[in-house]
Order: sequence, then structure tokens, then C-alpha cells
Amino acid sequence: MMQVTVENVNSVKKILHVEVPAEMVGQEIENAYREIKKTAKIKGFRQGKVPRNVLERLFKKDVQADVTNRLIQETFVKALKEADLNIVGSPKIDPSEVAPQTPFQYNATVEIQPKIDAIDFKGLKLKKNIYQVSDAEIETHLKLLQKNMAQLKTITEERPVKKDDYALIDYEGHKEGRLFPAIGKAENFALQIGKGAIAREIDEQLIGMKPGEQKPVTVQFPQDHFNKALADQKIDFQVRLKEIREEILPKIDDDLAKEVGDYQNLEALKAQVLNNLKNGYDKRTDQELNEQIFKALIEKIPFEVPESLVEAELGGILSDVERSFQYRNKTLEDVGLTRNIMAERYRETAEKQVRRFLILDKIIEQESLKLGDGEVETEMTQMAETLNQPIDEINRYYKENGNRLKVLKHGLLEKKAMALIIDHSQIEEVRQKEDADTKIQTEKKEKE
Repeated sequence: MMQVTVENVNSVKKILHVEVPAEMVGQEIENAYREIKKTAKIKGFRQGKVPRNVLERLFKKDVQADVTNRLIQETFVKALKEADLNIVGSPKIDPSEVAPQTPFQYNATVEIQPKIDAIDFKGLKLKKNIYQVSDAEIETHLKLLQKNMAQLKTITEERPVKKDDYALIDYEGHKEGRLFPAIGKAENFALQIGKGAIAREIDEQLIGMKPGEQKPVTVQFPQDHFNKALADQKIDFQVRLKEIREEILPKIDDDLAKEVGDYQNLEALKAQVLNNLKNGYDKRTDQELNEQIFKALIEKIPFEVPESLVEAELGGILSDVERSFQYRNKTLEDVGLTRNIMAERYRETAEKQVRRFLILDKIIEQESLKLGDGEVETEMTQMAETLNQPIDEINRYYKENGNRLKVLKHGLLEKKAMALIIDHSQIEEVRQKEDADTKIQTEKKEKE
């Protein structure tokens, strides 16, 4: 009979010590050699007549690997049932060597869901920050739209380049007389003087040049440059100025509003900007409220978290980060980062996220939260409106992706749990209009 003992590493990590009786091991070894004997083609022997000692000499390692896998597959689930463990993630198995007439032993390190006691979530004291949109914010966003709609006009008068001009240049980057691959060469490259698009030294040397002139510029890139290929490199540039362009800003008026998004007039555009800012602040308020809730509950309810869940969450975060870089046609290496560096940076975030999920799961179970009739359909309808897609397309997507539908339903239950917590909290509203104005002034200073 198989023997199973459980070693408690901590509340969520266990080691199963499993021993399979020698009789079962011997039978599996016999079966393995019997199957090999049927098909083995060995020179000097007829098929099916190869002696056992020859098979053992030729196939012992293969048999041991095959039998080891079979024994684990046949006994692991039974061992979990016997130990009454519902595991999360994948087990780490450390097997002994298979040998005839000898019990086979293996250790399986597993993790289980933490047992969380009933959560007293009522009566949390929270501060709800209420942000007021200021006229200065609306004006700033209108200026950003104005900037985005600006046109670059070639300067026809004969004058040198000055700060804030846009210069159209050709350049080549050399090191020790050879074209440096990380720089290469470019034609008709547009840069704004003073922004350091390539290097500050190039901007400084361009000031005072006139179209048609060219100049050598030596740049010493810093050791901590975001592009590792350029870090601590001394590059000799040849720069040729082709054109000087100036930025022509359109007026902030009804015409701009119509060009930006077919708004009837400037007032309609302002109304949309105001609405967008309000929505942004509403999301910020909700996010800050959620942060307070989970900070309080995590401190209130200590429990150990399975590392496998943290790793899974961390993997999702890192994939999102990599996708965001790919969207900008960059990689982590382009900015001097690696997946390991990012993993260390986001590990604490991943653990907090797992704690949040587990706390919400406990409240959903504890309060017996269920979805009402039509809640999923309502969510899908809102999704269709947001994505500007037919509702039939949304329905078909979730029918064809059952796991996605489960995630959607669970997300709605989590929203119910959050709403329940907020309904039973003591909330103090704090108006933050000054913070909004300060934020705008800070942004202005950073741009200057």
C-alpha cells in the first residue's frame, strides 16, 4: 500500500513524502521491458526474442525515466486526495531512483490556498478625495490640443538656427573612423533645438548654423545612458543643416474645435475636455479609495501567500510591460532593463494584488454574493457601447471563450464585494481643488 506523509513548511507550503511499494515498482518495470521487447530491433536477435539482460544494458535509462513518470502520474492525485490537499500552481517533484524490488519514493512540494478567517470589513474609516476641475486644467489641455495641431513651416528668410527652432538635418555617427551601428546615418531628421533628441551637444552646435552648412560634433554619451549600446561611448557626428522650420500654432477657436474632432464650436470642445477630466478624477478617486481599503484589510488580516500565485501574477504584469514597450517598437534592453530587474521591481506589487484577490474571494464566499438576473448581459451591453462593437459580437466572443466569461463574472462579483465594503465604511469626503491647480503648475514647470 502506498504511504503518504505531509510535512508542513508553512501554512500554504507542504511537502508530500510518497512511498510506492516495491511490488508496484517491480510490475511497472516488468511492463516497460515487456513493451520494449515486442518492438526492439537489435542486430543479431529476432524481434521479440531479445534477452532481458541485453534490453537492460541498452534501455535501462529509458525504462527508469518512463517508470518514474508513470508511477508519479498514477499515484500523485491519489496522494493529494489521501492528504486532503487542494493545491494551486504546479508541484515540484523530487524523485528517487527506480530499482527492482525496492520501494520508489518521491517528494512533492506543493502550495495550497491560504485559510482566511472571517473578515470583519465593516466600519473602515476612509477618506474620499473629491477633485475639482479648474479652468487652468481645461486651458492646459486646450493648449496641448493646439500643440498637436501645430504645423511646421520652412523659414524662407536667411537667418541662423536659434533655440526652439525645428531643424531638418542629415547626420552620420562614427567611432574611430567607422560608421557606428547604434547611430548609423539618417536623412531629413527633424529635431527641436533645446530638447536633446539625439544629444544636447548637437543642439548646442546647431545654434548659429545656416541651411547648407555642416559641422563635426563630438558627443560623449554618459555611462548611464538608457541605450546600453551608446553608454560611455565617444561618437563623432557629421551634421548637415538642410532647413530651419518654425512651429505655427493655430488659434484656439471654433475652427480648431471642428478640426480636432468635428465639434460644433469651442464651447462643445471645452465641455468634452471637462467631461474627460471629471471622468479621470472619478477613476482616481475610486482608485485611491480602493488603495485605502486594501491597505487597511491587508494590515488587519495577515496570511501567507502561495509563491506560485505571486509568480503567476508577476508573469502577467511583466507581459503587460513588455507589450507596452513593443507598442512603441522598443524592448526592455533598449532602456537598460531586463526581465529580472523588472521582476524585482514589481514583485511586491504582484504579492499585493494576490492578497487583494484572495481577500475579495473570501468576502464573496463569506457573504454568499451572487450575480442577479441580467447583470452579465448589462455588463456586455456597456462593453459593446464602450468598444463601439455590436452586442452580438461581444456575446459570441464570450461564448467561444468560456474562461473569459468566468473571468468576467468573477470580476462582477469582485465589484459587488467592493461596493459592499464601501457601503459599510465611514467615509469622509475631502475636496482637493488646490491639488489639481498645483498639479497643473508642476506640469508646466517640468515642461519648461
